[in-house]
Amino acid sequence: MKPLRRSVLKLFAASATLAAAGLLGARTAFAAVWNKVGFESKTGADALKSLGVANAAASKDIQITAPEIAENGAQVPVTVLSRIPNTQSISIVIDKNPFPLNSTFEFSNGADSYISTRVKMGQTSSIMALVKADGKFFTASKEVKVTIGGCGG
Repeated sequence: MKPLRRSVLKLFAASATLAAAGLLGARTAFAAVWNKVGFESKTGADALKSLGVANAAASKDIQITAPEIAENGAQVPVTVLSRIPNTQSISIVIDKNPFPLNSTFEFSNGADSYISTRVKMGQTSSIMALVKADGKFFTASKEVKVTIGGCGG
Protein backbone atom coordinates (compact mmCIF):
# COMPACT_ATOMS: atom_id res chain seq x y z
CA MET A 1 0.00 0.00 0.00
CA LYS A 2 1.19 3.49 -0.74
CA PRO A 3 2.11 5.57 2.35
CA LEU A 4 -0.33 8.41 1.52
CA ARG A 5 -3.24 6.02 1.09
CA ARG A 6 -2.36 4.27 4.35
CA SER A 7 -2.29 7.61 6.20
CA VAL A 8 -5.67 8.62 4.78
CA LEU A 9 -7.20 5.28 5.78
CA LYS A 10 -5.81 5.61 9.33
CA LEU A 11 -7.20 9.13 9.59
CA PHE A 12 -10.60 7.94 8.35
CA ALA A 13 -10.63 5.06 10.84
CA ALA A 14 -9.69 7.37 13.72
CA SER A 15 -12.45 9.85 12.74
CA ALA A 16 -15.02 7.06 12.54
CA THR A 17 -14.01 5.85 16.00
CA LEU A 18 -14.32 9.34 17.49
CA ALA A 19 -17.69 9.85 15.81
CA ALA A 20 -18.96 6.53 17.14
CA ALA A 21 -17.84 7.51 20.63
CA GLY A 22 -19.73 10.78 20.34
CA LEU A 23 -16.60 12.89 20.62
CA LEU A 24 -16.78 14.10 17.05
CA GLY A 25 -20.08 14.94 15.43
CA ALA A 26 -22.97 17.30 15.33
CA ARG A 27 -23.27 19.93 17.98
CA THR A 28 -26.45 21.16 19.56
CA ALA A 29 -28.23 23.66 17.36
CA PHE A 30 -30.09 26.56 18.82
CA ALA A 31 -33.47 27.03 17.18
CA ALA A 32 -36.09 29.69 17.56
CA VAL A 33 -39.10 29.01 19.75
CA TRP A 34 -41.80 27.19 17.80
CA ASN A 35 -45.07 29.11 17.47
CA LYS A 36 -47.35 26.13 18.15
CA VAL A 37 -50.51 28.24 18.45
CA GLY A 38 -49.82 29.95 15.13
CA PHE A 39 -49.07 26.80 13.18
CA GLU A 40 -52.17 25.08 14.58
CA SER A 41 -54.47 28.04 13.81
CA LYS A 42 -57.39 27.27 11.53
CA THR A 43 -57.95 30.82 10.22
CA GLY A 44 -55.67 33.45 8.80
CA ALA A 45 -56.84 35.96 11.41
CA ASP A 46 -55.88 33.61 14.25
CA ALA A 47 -52.49 32.98 12.64
CA LEU A 48 -51.83 36.72 12.39
CA LYS A 49 -52.93 37.19 16.00
CA SER A 50 -50.44 34.53 17.14
CA LEU A 51 -47.66 36.44 15.37
CA GLY A 52 -48.61 39.61 17.26
CA VAL A 53 -49.96 41.44 14.22
CA ALA A 54 -52.47 44.12 15.13
CA ASN A 55 -52.40 46.02 11.84
CA ALA A 56 -50.07 45.47 8.91
CA ALA A 57 -49.45 48.13 6.31
CA ALA A 58 -49.36 47.19 2.64
CA SER A 59 -45.89 47.66 1.15
CA LYS A 60 -44.52 47.75 -2.38
CA ASP A 61 -41.08 46.94 -0.94
CA ILE A 62 -42.09 43.28 -0.60
CA GLN A 63 -41.80 41.23 -3.78
CA ILE A 64 -43.58 37.86 -4.04
CA THR A 65 -42.73 35.56 -6.93
CA ALA A 66 -45.12 32.64 -7.47
CA PRO A 67 -46.84 31.17 -10.54
CA GLU A 68 -50.14 32.66 -11.68
CA ILE A 69 -51.47 29.10 -12.11
CA ALA A 70 -50.10 26.14 -10.13
CA GLU A 71 -50.81 22.89 -11.93
CA ASN A 72 -50.06 20.92 -8.79
CA GLY A 73 -50.86 22.41 -5.38
CA ALA A 74 -48.53 19.96 -3.66
CA GLN A 75 -45.47 21.95 -4.77
CA VAL A 76 -45.93 25.64 -5.43
CA PRO A 77 -42.61 27.54 -5.65
CA VAL A 78 -42.65 30.83 -3.76
CA THR A 79 -39.93 33.43 -3.27
CA VAL A 80 -40.21 36.53 -1.12
CA LEU A 81 -37.80 39.46 -1.18
CA SER A 82 -38.11 42.25 1.37
CA ARG A 83 -36.42 45.54 0.59
CA ILE A 84 -37.59 46.99 3.90
CA PRO A 85 -34.56 47.96 6.04
CA ASN A 86 -33.95 45.95 9.22
CA THR A 87 -36.24 43.07 8.25
CA GLN A 88 -36.48 40.72 11.24
CA SER A 89 -38.78 38.01 9.87
CA ILE A 90 -40.87 36.90 6.91
CA SER A 91 -43.97 34.74 7.37
CA ILE A 92 -46.08 33.11 4.67
CA VAL A 93 -49.82 32.86 5.26
CA ILE A 94 -52.11 31.02 2.82
CA ASP A 95 -55.63 31.93 3.85
CA LYS A 96 -57.59 29.01 2.38
CA ASN A 97 -55.26 26.25 3.59
CA PRO A 98 -56.41 24.07 6.51
CA PHE A 99 -53.56 25.59 8.56
CA PRO A 100 -52.95 29.06 7.06
CA LEU A 101 -49.59 29.86 8.71
CA ASN A 102 -47.21 28.05 6.37
CA SER A 103 -43.78 29.21 7.52
CA THR A 104 -41.82 31.84 9.40
CA PHE A 105 -38.21 32.75 8.65
CA GLU A 106 -36.18 34.90 11.04
CA PHE A 107 -33.15 36.96 10.03
CA SER A 108 -30.11 38.13 11.93
CA ASN A 109 -28.92 41.72 11.68
CA GLY A 110 -27.52 42.40 8.23
CA ALA A 111 -28.83 39.19 6.64
CA ASP A 112 -30.39 39.30 3.19
CA SER A 113 -34.14 39.17 3.66
CA TYR A 114 -34.87 36.75 0.82
CA ILE A 115 -36.52 33.34 1.03
CA SER A 116 -37.28 30.64 -1.50
CA THR A 117 -39.47 27.68 -0.62
CA ARG A 118 -42.22 25.37 -1.87
CA VAL A 119 -45.64 25.42 -0.27
CA LYS A 120 -48.72 23.21 -0.39
CA MET A 121 -51.98 24.78 -1.44
CA GLY A 122 -55.30 23.00 -1.14
CA GLN A 123 -57.14 25.37 -3.46
CA THR A 124 -56.92 28.72 -5.21
CA SER A 125 -55.93 31.32 -2.63
CA SER A 126 -53.82 34.36 -2.05
CA ILE A 127 -50.33 33.95 -0.65
CA MET A 128 -49.58 36.66 1.88
CA ALA A 129 -46.05 37.60 2.86
CA LEU A 130 -45.89 39.22 6.27
CA VAL A 131 -42.68 41.12 7.04
CA LYS A 132 -41.67 42.31 10.48
CA ALA A 133 -39.15 45.17 10.45
CA ASP A 134 -38.23 47.36 13.43
CA GLY A 135 -41.22 45.97 15.33
CA LYS A 136 -43.72 47.01 12.62
CA PHE A 137 -45.57 44.70 10.24
CA PHE A 138 -45.87 45.05 6.47
CA THR A 139 -47.68 42.84 3.99
CA ALA A 140 -48.03 41.97 0.33
CA SER A 141 -50.06 39.26 -1.36
CA LYS A 142 -50.42 37.42 -4.64
CA GLU A 143 -53.29 35.27 -5.93
CA VAL A 144 -52.35 31.77 -7.14
CA LYS A 145 -54.86 29.58 -8.98
CA VAL A 146 -54.51 25.88 -8.17
CA THR A 147 -55.76 23.23 -10.62
CA ILE A 148 -54.94 20.11 -8.54
CA GLY A 149 -55.07 20.49 -4.75
CA GLY A 150 -52.08 19.59 -2.61
CA CYS A 151 -53.66 19.51 0.85
CA GLY A 152 -55.69 16.36 0.47
CA GLY A 153 -57.51 17.56 -2.67
